[in-house]
Amino acid sequence: MANPTNNSEPPNADEQMNNKRRRKKSIVWEHFTIETVDSGCTRARCMQCKKSFAYISGSKLAGTSHLKRHIALGICPVSRINQKNGEVLALTPHSSVNGTQDVNDLPRKRYAFITGQFIDDDWKLHRRILAVVLLPFPDSESAFNHAILSCISDWNLENKLFAVTLDESFANKAVRRNLRHLLSVKNPLILNGKLLIGSCYARVLGHLVQDALGSLRETVKKVRDSVKYVVTVDACQERFNDLKLQLQVPSAKSLVLDDQTQWNTTYHMLIAACELKEVFSCLDTFDSNYRITLTMDEWKQLDVLCTFLKLLLDAANLLTGPTYPTANAFFHEAWKIQLELKHAAVSDDAFIRNLTRPMHERFNRYWKDCSLVFSIAVVMDPRFKMKLVEFSFSRIYGEDADHWVKVVSDGVHDLFLDYVVQMLPPPTFVVNGDGGFLKTDMPEEETILHCEILDT
Repeated sequence: MANPTNNSEPPNADEQMNNKRRRKKSIVWEHFTIETVDSGCTRARCMQCKKSFAYISGSKLAGTSHLKRHIALGICPVSRINQKNGEVLALTPHSSVNGTQDVNDLPRKRYAFITGQFIDDDWKLHRRILAVVLLPFPDSESAFNHAILSCISDWNLENKLFAVTLDESFANKAVRRNLRHLLSVKNPLILNGKLLIGSCYARVLGHLVQDALGSLRETVKKVRDSVKYVVTVDACQERFNDLKLQLQVPSAKSLVLDDQTQWNTTYHMLIAACELKEVFSCLDTFDSNYRITLTMDEWKQLDVLCTFLKLLLDAANLLTGPTYPTANAFFHEAWKIQLELKHAAVSDDAFIRNLTRPMHERFNRYWKDCSLVFSIAVVMDPRFKMKLVEFSFSRIYGEDADHWVKVVSDGVHDLFLDYVVQMLPPPTFVVNGDGGFLKTDMPEEETILHCEILDT
């Protein structure tokens, strides 16, 4: 690293001590040098584009957030060129003198991965990572919006953007509102921005599952501990199987301990345990070391939980198939989830009502945001057209169904008109009053962006 001063006289011991301390605690000095302008002013200069930034002026410290943004968000023109060439610039903390990193000096970092999906002229689906950007705190909201707009501009997508999906964990109302407005200005076509913002389908399903499992956390733990007790010791497994034969339990399912990072394995563990609940209920009689007890009410609650987990699992299975599903496929599962959770949230059964009300509130936000996209997609499917929308909306909205069906119908017609305008041949050149020529450039294809946030 270059000497942190341009003065001809060497810095004194205190200055050297302060500079070393700053280099140790900050994560930007791999990309910036410190320049002392005078006794009361110190500035930071980018080592790539050579631009100078405020750092210390008198007793005021400007901090390093603006320096991080300059490099991580592609504001630096040299950094942006490097990112376009496939190099990802990450701000990494310095190592300490002895070669190890000081963990208490590491700040929390959040990265946004921006991917784009598009269909080429041969109707082949492509997916590309367009950018990986660091979102500094506390300016994450504005930094995130800036990162999206910079990415769209860098890849010339202003008039080719069809939809944007966001990681729900970061997409609060303020982010959505501001980003929708900014994108609508950049991309006035496609229903005036109505299709531009959506949540990540997989993340929404994952959050619903966590809501459901969290409501029965202690009961699920009892089942997990019971299964672990049985399957980890051969003698326990034999006693369990013998008891199953004596009780003539017809289940053919095998007990398998779940992987808590894969919620579908938790579902399969619970299903198997529920089918074998009679065996677990009697196991303590034959095995004095087994002391875990689940009441009949707890088993009934697990049965209800598994019913809703199965609903979510069916929806999630679309994402694990060998091919990329299109938006019309999601509609079939999404409207069923919306219907089932809506009814369950007002159930006469207090347990079902308490279990599903938070799930319905979460999914209802997603449904309001994405139902128009899904509905238009299923209308484009010649097998269904408007009939499936009319049928499903009548179940979901009841007497208000006609209003929502009309929203979809109007959206389809408006979308058609947007495409008609885009597909018109370029206008003939005409001479304006100043003697110049007028011309309109038409977009070539459309891209769907997906933004996912990763905490480190």
